[in-house]
Amino acid sequence: MSKLDGKIAVITGATSGMALATAQLFVAEGAHVFITGRNKDRLDEAVAAIGHDVTGVQADSGNLDDLARLAQTVREQHGRVDVLFASAGLGSVSDPLGSITPESFDAIVGVNFRGTVFTVQSLLPLMSDGASIILNGSTSATKGVPGAGVYSASKAAVRSLARTWAAELKDRGIRVNVVSPGSIDTALFSTVTPEFREQITSLIPLGRLGTSEEIAAAALYFASPDAGFITGANLVVDGGFSQI
Repeated sequence: MSKLDGKIAVITGATSGMALATAQLFVAEGAHVFITGRNKDRLDEAVAAIGHDVTGVQADSGNLDDLARLAQTVREQHGRVDVLFASAGLGSVSDPLGSITPESFDAIVGVNFRGTVFTVQSLLPLMSDGASIILNGSTSATKGVPGAGVYSASKAAVRSLARTWAAELKDRGIRVNVVSPGSIDTALFSTVTPEFREQITSLIPLGRLGTSEEIAAAALYFASPDAGFITGANLVVDGGFSQI
């Protein structure tokens, strides 16, 4: 039997990279997956790439009206959520102290922190007892990365939310955990110089960037019964970068 047979999953920000790979894996493991994205064309492409057992909902995780529409769509079509991967996020390493603007602050915090809070809150009434909530963290939450102060703080907030929500939702058996990727070989790294890529790779004990599929496997672990006795945890997937 597949790990997610008959489960209903929601994955936000799943038009590319790690979240798209997770959606593809969840469907392969038997789930019906709702995915979101802000751009309609990219969302349609993602739905086509997944191929079946997927519903695309155009939504911005920082927009409360969009989140309400997402919840209504899930309610009307399937009536419940068994797995939620709040994955949508924005990142920046180009905002050192002295250069942070209210606009850049609001954009990052609005999706990574505020968006995570209201994504989970809007879908909570649909969460089945014993469901799994997975939050998208980052190794930046515990590292001092120059230029990433706001981003790192927003991800540290996400880590804190998992602890609190795990305690608040324990009576319903809802598990809340965090997957914290390190440097993953997504589209972001196609825009950097070979020198920068080599520099980053040299800092990773395993000597390479991670893959989107490895993040998907970590999310599947938390989503499945394999992690049935784990809640409030943070699974770091970074090749040892932040651990050694």
